[in-house]
Amino acid sequence: MNRAFPRLYTALPVLGLALGLAGCASTNDYPSLARRPAERITGSADVVAPTQAPSPPPAPPSPEMTGRLAQLVEQARAAHAKFAARRREAERLVGAASGAAPGSESWSVASIALGDLDSRRSEAMVALGELDEIYVGEAVKAAETGENGNANAASAAHAQVNGWLAEEDAILDRLRGRLRS
Repeated sequence: MNRAFPRLYTALPVLGLALGLAGCASTNDYPSLARRPAERITGSADVVAPTQAPSPPPAPPSPEMTGRLAQLVEQARAAHAKFAARRREAERLVGAASGAAPGSESWSVASIALGDLDSRRSEAMVALGELDEIYVGEAVKAAETGENGNANAASAAHAQVNGWLAEEDAILDRLRGRLRS
């Protein structure tokens, strides 16, 4: 038997497949990938009506809640004002003690000034702690009843006081870093 025959036998299906695919590729019956007119944005789509009615605006906070939140924000504002009033002196004292040995007179005076600033910050922290308690209570109540007017007001007051404290924290961290170096 001829040895070329088995090789031809295995090559014929591959050759037939290649010719078949070449024939398919030569026809231009495939759709174009270009953008069709229907795919262009024309702005002619109809507005779809919402399936749900929009939720009503939140109820305003109760007068008692408004008064308590205002009192706590004012307490924090007063503490922040005291902090701001003593900040310049503390910065001056820390600047004078920069590079001084721990325990030296200038270092001790600057440390006391930083302690005073910390004390003013803690007054604002007391207000923030009460705001935390109010906010959590109102958020739980809002989840149960769906009325979130008090929770929204407590959240806004909390955010305002927290912003002041974040500013004070940054100042204290900077001053402590200068005193250590």
